[in-house]
Amino acid sequence: MEFIRDIHSRCAKAGRPALSFEFFPPKTDDGDRNLIEKTVPALLAIKPDYCSVTYGAGGSTRDKTLGIVERIQQQHHLTAMAHLTCVNSTRDQLHAVLEDARQRGIRNILALRGDPSAGTTEWRKIEDGFEFSWELVKFIRDLGGFCIGVAGFPEGHIACREGRDVDWQRLKHKVDQGADFVITQIFFDNADFFAFRDHLRNKLGTQVTLIPGILPVLSGSQLQKFTSLCGAAIPAKMAERLGAIGADDQAAIAYGIEYAASQCCELLDRGVTGLHFYSLNKSHSTVEVVQRLGLC
Repeated sequence: MEFIRDIHSRCAKAGRPALSFEFFPPKTDDGDRNLIEKTVPALLAIKPDYCSVTYGAGGSTRDKTLGIVERIQQQHHLTAMAHLTCVNSTRDQLHAVLEDARQRGIRNILALRGDPSAGTTEWRKIEDGFEFSWELVKFIRDLGGFCIGVAGFPEGHIACREGRDVDWQRLKHKVDQGADFVITQIFFDNADFFAFRDHLRNKLGTQVTLIPGILPVLSGSQLQKFTSLCGAAIPAKMAERLGAIGADDQAAIAYGIEYAASQCCELLDRGVTGLHFYSLNKSHSTVEVVQRLGLC
């Protein structure tokens, strides 16, 4: 399987954006089968370049994450990236996970600090663990053999009380420890992404590959839940439209496709080299967006 940095380089030379999707580990065996046997094949029809699989809170899906990544790579021959967090893990435990990943043929890791453990509101490092994601990035880079992605926040991290400029400076430091690319948190106002990109490039001198994370909205209530967790702002016109749609989920899905396609079109016109879709383990909306963009 390819390093994701090489995928982006290859796509750039071919003059097309790299397409990728995020999945989460299902909670049931039926969910696993649906993901591997239905959702992934449906998305393969639009010729993605890679995908990623999240890591449950507190490392709760560690084995499942690696297992799904391995199955996607072996059964569908699609490069897949495993998320890895610092939560409740010592250096030795993280080393063991990475060596397990290596043995399974997993070559790409998204290195994250992770959210506080269930039942707590504040982040606490454990003894002989890491407090910051940059420490995990450096740890993986020192081990060697992996391509490393990190998360970026166009509106600033929700926990960064000092403001987005400070958060972006911390991202630069994280990249400097050995990250190969940045995938952003969801955002719905492209102006936030462009301000983020310009600040990193022009003020901080960071030329790392920035990949916008796109969420085709499925319902207004779902959007409220997601944005409350990550701090992303909902533009007034979007909130008004979803408010008018109300509980009509089919109308919300159609609007989500329309909005995401428009968002992606502007991003591509202004030079982004990849699009990363938060699929929520569904294929319809992402397929529709990519088709509307004429990318498949």
